[in-house]
Amino acid sequence: MFSQKPNSTNNIKISGKVIDANSNQPLEYATIIIKNTETEKVSGGITDLNGLFLISLPKATYQISIEFISFKSIKYPAETISSNKNLGTVKLAEDTNSLNEIVIVAEKSTVDIRLDKKIYNVGKDMTLKGGSASDVLDNVPSVDVDPEGVVSLRGSENVRILIDGKPSALVGLSGADALKQLPSDAIERIEVITSPSARYDSEGTAGILNIILRKGKATGFNGSVNVTAGDPKNFQGGLNLNLRSEKINLFSNFGYSDRGGPGLYNSNITYLSNGSIDSTRIENRDNNRNNSGFNANIGLEYFLNKKSSITGTIFVRDSDGQDISTNSISSFDALDNNLYNSKRIQDESEVDQTLQFSLNYVNNFNENGHKLTLDLQHSANKENESAIITDVNPETNTTKELSLDNLLQVDYVLPIGKSAQFEAGYRGSFQDLTSSYNVIAPNLDDRYNPSNNLEFTQNVNAFYTQFGNKINKFSYLVGLRAEITSIDIRLLNTNENYNKNYTDLFPTVNFGYELTEDQSFTLGYSRRLRRPSSRYLNPFENRASETIISKGNVNLDPTYTNSFDLGYLNRWGKLTLNSSIYYQHSTNNIARVNSQEVRLVNGKETNVLVRQPINLSSEDRAGFEFTANYNASRKVKFSGSFNFYQFETAGEYTYNITDPTTNVVTPITQNFDTNNNSWFTRFDAKVTLPWNIQSQTRLFYRGPKSDAQSDVEGILSLNLAFSKDILKDKGTLVFNVSDLFNSRKYQFTSYAPSRENPTNITDQTFQRRMRQVSLTFSYRFNQKKNQEKRSSGEREDNGDGDF
Repeated sequence: MFSQKPNSTNNIKISGKVIDANSNQPLEYATIIIKNTETEKVSGGITDLNGLFLISLPKATYQISIEFISFKSIKYPAETISSNKNLGTVKLAEDTNSLNEIVIVAEKSTVDIRLDKKIYNVGKDMTLKGGSASDVLDNVPSVDVDPEGVVSLRGSENVRILIDGKPSALVGLSGADALKQLPSDAIERIEVITSPSARYDSEGTAGILNIILRKGKATGFNGSVNVTAGDPKNFQGGLNLNLRSEKINLFSNFGYSDRGGPGLYNSNITYLSNGSIDSTRIENRDNNRNNSGFNANIGLEYFLNKKSSITGTIFVRDSDGQDISTNSISSFDALDNNLYNSKRIQDESEVDQTLQFSLNYVNNFNENGHKLTLDLQHSANKENESAIITDVNPETNTTKELSLDNLLQVDYVLPIGKSAQFEAGYRGSFQDLTSSYNVIAPNLDDRYNPSNNLEFTQNVNAFYTQFGNKINKFSYLVGLRAEITSIDIRLLNTNENYNKNYTDLFPTVNFGYELTEDQSFTLGYSRRLRRPSSRYLNPFENRASETIISKGNVNLDPTYTNSFDLGYLNRWGKLTLNSSIYYQHSTNNIARVNSQEVRLVNGKETNVLVRQPINLSSEDRAGFEFTANYNASRKVKFSGSFNFYQFETAGEYTYNITDPTTNVVTPITQNFDTNNNSWFTRFDAKVTLPWNIQSQTRLFYRGPKSDAQSDVEGILSLNLAFSKDILKDKGTLVFNVSDLFNSRKYQFTSYAPSRENPTNITDQTFQRRMRQVSLTFSYRFNQKKNQEKRSSGEREDNGDGDF
């Protein structure tokens, strides 16, 4: 519930609820515009997810208006308000003419700041046209997506990704790759939840990213179609259709993509003996990825009566990938004499299929927010991969994975009085996964044959309750979540069984204080955990290289984190600043480490670099961030964000190296004590050029980073986009250049077994995607893009304490 506070205690409160006149459903983000007729000052706010608003102002004469996209506005006559005024339930009717004039409100980045989350509109960000969900996340403040597709929040990779507030098959078994299949056009907004309340999963020590998909709200039949062509190969098509009447709302998103692109992975390994160079090995790997896929999301919402509705959704995805990796290998002795040359070609195909059914029931007992919600979800996700590797020792490996997931969730909300609210709920998530990995190769060192069959079962039963209230300028939300986890792991090849069972409590506390109309503070605490995923637990090996191996670790335990977050919001006219200071303390921290093994490669004893996750003792992470928006004029707008963090890791790791010829075992102890920092920043400029051409420039830089075993260099990239409306504003053309200077490369140096006493040093360069140029055409039917100036009463964001 949005609230504006004056400097004087002599104030009044204006409240009410905004609903759809046809369906009686609450309208979230409806705009309340309040104009002081004496000073001409305009203020106001927006409604919360229950359609409620609460605005505090000095006693004066006001004119009140209530607006919502594609609905008829309501304007009240000017009146002197000297005491609290409740407008009651305000019913907005659909504007039948608005089907041709739907206003796309998309210039703002921060829509709403609440006690437990920040909400960012995807809007008409031109640099995302023709992109995917990964591209959207990579352009959200506080979020970074590295060249390998790994998503991180405030520099931490342990972030939970939800779709419409729930775990989803859209994320898939390999979340990073699955997000590349979801088109950006299907996303409405991103919720960044750095201090999650008890209603959310405890999973994700850095926080939660909640992707909200688009659902049509306008009555009648309408939709849009878009097509993209780009180089390297990027062909995409999308269709969004919506049909809404008094009793039903049918919504759908269809997408097809055929994308391909070159990439590279180069490594230069220097082997040391007693501090001197023994030999070097150079691997230059060219990757050619091709992926085509289709996805469809179809939903039907049926309004049972004025207070309740039921929604069924079906999601289908079918993608087919064909990747060819050509690895040119050369080996040299200490005097740089060539020892041998070879070429290792991996021809890999992958089929990824997903089917998900969801059922949602909502019962609004009254118009004050008293509500019961029930969610049921079943999904099946299948991934089959096969790779033929041609080398001196050719090999074939196949992977088959099937995951069956079920979800049951119940949420109950009970308003108490005018400003308090009680919530309670249950969530049960149940996963059964089977994975079969088989490697067939002559001369394979039997001790390191990675073939395995894994059965993984994880059941989590969670119960939560929370209570929130707003007292004048002060808001609070306190909650407690209990989660009971049961994990069973079976390695069929070795007949090994692992069982992990634990019950944990996760308290959450969030406070908000509105100092003035334009300044507010938030303070949050939450306890979180990180459960190792099946991919982290599965000990299968990546075989693209014989000397640089990555694999899982079946012995991983959860990481527990205590997080603190202090936020501050202030507005100075055209400038809005949102900043945070945060601190996280993690125990049993999961980190990927480099160890060394001596294996027989081509009949020769060779030091092999093995990268796998382990539990370290602790990690402390502290930092600050800010985002700023400056609207210089209607034609020039700037925004930027900056995040700096420091991390300190403590822990040791001991493992054994076995000589393959003598079987002598040598223990190696690595010390991972490290203290370092890093930072990343974004700058965005939107400028209207002559002939009403919209331009957007985005600059991104991630600073260098070091830990106990590696040094990572900084990355700089620049995106450009230009947009022009055509066909009487029913169509839009967008020309987009991603990574203009082709500089988004991941370069790092790693040391094994330790930085202090390395036996090999590896310099690596990785680039997943080259510079991309694309052209996107969008066409809207029964919709008309209206780029009118937004009402001066709308706020870019707010500092409310809604819960």
